[in-house]
Amino acid sequence: MAFSLDPDYLIKTFSYVGMAGIVFAETGLLLGFFLPGDSLLIAAGLFAANGDLNLLLVMLVCAVAAFVGNTAGYWIGRRFGAGVFARVRFLKPEYVVQAREFFARHGNQTLVLSRFIPVIRTLVPTLAGTVGVDFRLFTIYNAVGAVLWSVSVPLAGFLLGKVIPKDILDKYILVVIAVVLVASLIPVGLEVLRRRRKSAT
Repeated sequence: MAFSLDPDYLIKTFSYVGMAGIVFAETGLLLGFFLPGDSLLIAAGLFAANGDLNLLLVMLVCAVAAFVGNTAGYWIGRRFGAGVFARVRFLKPEYVVQAREFFARHGNQTLVLSRFIPVIRTLVPTLAGTVGVDFRLFTIYNAVGAVLWSVSVPLAGFLLGKVIPKDILDKYILVVIAVVLVASLIPVGLEVLRRRRKSAT
């Protein structure tokens, strides 16, 4: 079977170790910005609902991997500075600009909010390192964001998996993942809009 970034394939093939590696790479290595972190966690929750995975272990593994990954990204930024972004040739410059603007607008809370936004969550830890965010403060926000993300996203998949019949879930798993993914972004989007309006007044 050829390698695929399909969350269903990744979980069935690599299980917990694969999840940890992908979550770490997505958050800790700039090269991992294209990896399917959210959809992977949703799929893991769906598998846990069917008894194929342990939900608590999924949450624990992903939380630790996310925390360690963010920490690695932070120190990459501290060590190499802002120039590190230019070294990743296929990372679009506008992504970096968006991450900077997001960080400037929301401050240290970006470390929590960005956890729920693909691509941005890959860039923010490194960006925090380049601008010299205090490491102790970074660690606190990092831990909060990692736990919230690693608990809420798989839990959403788990609860959905308990509602949807298994035969339908097996047939339309990618559609289900996409729906949950969009729904999970709504609260973050509303919070970002609220803060943007507040800062504009």
